[in-house]
Amino acid sequence: MSNIEWFADLGIDDVESVGGKNASLGEMVQHLAKAGVNVPTGFATTADAYRRFLVDTGLKDEIDGLLADLDVDDVRELARVGAKIRGDIEEQDFPADLEADIRSAYEKLTAEQGKDATFAVRSSATAEDLPDASFAGQQETFLNISGIDNILHAIKLVFASLYNDRAIAYRVHAGYDHSLVALSAGIQRMVRSDIGASGVMFTMDTESGFRDAVFITSSYGLGEAVVQGAVNPDEFYVYKPALKQDRPAILKRGVGSKTTKMVYTGDDTVGETIHFVPVEPEDQGRLSLTDDEVTELAKYAVAIEEHYGRPMDIEWGKDGSDGKLYILQARPETVQSRASSSTLKRYVMKERGPVLVEGRAIGQKIGAGKVRKLTLETMHEFEQGDVLVAGITDPDWEPIMKRASAIVTDLGGRTSHAAIISRELGIPAVVGTGTATKDLTDGQEVTVSCAEGDAGFVYEGLREFEVKETELDKMPDIPTKIMMNVGTPDQAFEFSRLPNKGIGLARLEFIINRQIGIHPKALLELDDQTPELQEQIRSLISAYDTPRDFFVERVAEGVASLAAAFAPEPVIVRMSDFKSNEYAGMIGGERYEPDEENPMIGYRGASRYLSADFEDCFAMECEALRFVREEMGLTNVRIMIPFVRTIEEAKGVTELLAKYGLKRGENGLQVVMMCEVPSNAVIADQFLKYFDGFSIGSNDMTQLTLGLDRDSGLVAGGFDERDPAVKAMLTLAITACKEQGKYVGICGQGPSDHPDLAEWLVDQGIESISLNPDTVVETWLRIAKRGEKAGA
Repeated sequence: MSNIEWFADLGIDDVESVGGKNASLGEMVQHLAKAGVNVPTGFATTADAYRRFLVDTGLKDEIDGLLADLDVDDVRELARVGAKIRGDIEEQDFPADLEADIRSAYEKLTAEQGKDATFAVRSSATAEDLPDASFAGQQETFLNISGIDNILHAIKLVFASLYNDRAIAYRVHAGYDHSLVALSAGIQRMVRSDIGASGVMFTMDTESGFRDAVFITSSYGLGEAVVQGAVNPDEFYVYKPALKQDRPAILKRGVGSKTTKMVYTGDDTVGETIHFVPVEPEDQGRLSLTDDEVTELAKYAVAIEEHYGRPMDIEWGKDGSDGKLYILQARPETVQSRASSSTLKRYVMKERGPVLVEGRAIGQKIGAGKVRKLTLETMHEFEQGDVLVAGITDPDWEPIMKRASAIVTDLGGRTSHAAIISRELGIPAVVGTGTATKDLTDGQEVTVSCAEGDAGFVYEGLREFEVKETELDKMPDIPTKIMMNVGTPDQAFEFSRLPNKGIGLARLEFIINRQIGIHPKALLELDDQTPELQEQIRSLISAYDTPRDFFVERVAEGVASLAAAFAPEPVIVRMSDFKSNEYAGMIGGERYEPDEENPMIGYRGASRYLSADFEDCFAMECEALRFVREEMGLTNVRIMIPFVRTIEEAKGVTELLAKYGLKRGENGLQVVMMCEVPSNAVIADQFLKYFDGFSIGSNDMTQLTLGLDRDSGLVAGGFDERDPAVKAMLTLAITACKEQGKYVGICGQGPSDHPDLAEWLVDQGIESISLNPDTVVETWLRIAKRGEKAGA
């Protein structure tokens, strides 16, 4: 039985010999190099060598005795026993043959890699990284190790780390026999990411389980900072179908704060080789990877996923010396890939309160309880159902994390330790809040919501929420297409799991407000702003080359995320429909907007696009949508024009779209019109000459038909989409579209608020009803039930 195996001789079937991590490294070294995936080489000690080490030295009998009756929920006793075992392993000499083999392999490796090469000594447990278990971060890894004596010491510490408190507790709770788990140490050439970048990527969205995206996190320096949650990293989503066609594929770029990075100290003492240093302020606002590097990493991820045939969790590093990207580890993703695809469970806040802190949402659940800010010394005080609040979480905390109703941290991103463990435990976490430990009080009652998109919120008090379950494989057939109104891209992947026939209304102004936040004219005329405003805007757009690039690329990201999530179903994107008062509220907006008495019926929609003052802003919107359709290949995007008052505006706006590369009918482009002004319904046949159909906006149609201001509380009681006059307008519009064989749907609030209106629309023969996501299932089932009664 050998003590040493080289990665090049190992494969995925060697888990029992060298553990999951090292077997996976061997598999990639052997088989993925031909796919262009760079994996640093090295060797591994075997599980047999580890077992003989314990048996021959008498350590095995001692360990078995100490663990036999250990209550792992007794945190203090767990800590005492764990420390005893680890200390005894570290003090024990290696058998002579094992040490000789390690020395020989190290000499060969340094001869190949050069005398200045340094190495990572990584742990790899034989029960680790299996498809049904994740031991994320439970055993130790030591970085930038050089010299054989330091290598031997690090291997011994890796062996001892099998008995970290967290690892002992996890095995007990997961039902693994301690004696059946062995450890292998992998000695792998270090990638100089200390002067480059590093991070983690998943071949699926970690929150929703969406399979067509690669999710990448990245920060400067060594990747351990990202894994620990000590840094808020950059985030990227990459669309696999576009990637495979060699099209632009980046769906989202998110700039993390990246205030610190982990680098080498220059000390070769084991455990003292790395430390944190500040990141230069000008680098914090920049993205740590170029688009080309993000794309290359995503291609690596897809190649790895295709090789293993399942979703993967991958660590990577960019070597600052040679500029190349390397894969450091790959393991099966163990949370979303096991989730049921037939049952959708959605958490919904029914009552909100003051927001105490906000961060990145992990998972899509809601939890509530008392805040407990702990240290390792006070872990025994933690009670079932408490909300764990910490700067960052550490693997040593895992024995108590399973008792938490939620986790909140100051630091960390979606691939941090807190995020990984909370997903595995199935509890919500809000990470990267920045101030939770300062703003939350020990013992304070809070509600932690991760059910509202990318952002996670900690609300004051115990707030009411509910859990809705949908059996996705039991939805009945109905005669009308049910689409969705989706406000922002944050929840697109999650909402796409609901039964649907696409997005009937994607409001571009919501994307602009969330993704941009700056008046488009202020961006185009940045050099003409006050010095203070210029500084504010430049800080917000620092990750992009120009102000125009910022607008176009950010809008394209938002639209592409929606289109990718719902492909191949249609996604109808309404061009921006801000009113003047709303535009004035954006950064730099007051200078460019008129002061209108009633913005609701003023400078908005088609008339705004056609004005000389706004055309260059509209051109940027068109450029973004053209990029999504033509370059990324997401031709399921359709365009909708709001608030078209006259036939002249209908003609003018379609010509303007064509001028900026969005010609109706070209490359399958459909352009529909919001039918929301009474004139649209009264002479519908004339408007339809310029459009491929109508999407009825019931809100404005009701307002203008009944002559009431829907923003005025004085007359709000008279606002009802079911009024006979409004229904008459809807009938005119539906009939005209059906007679011409053109699309007709409704995307206003009415059918979401009034199920009986939805039923009436079905009777009128409307093609699609676009609903708020929280009403989709109920309305779908109600329509189906009514159809059953009619047919009985």
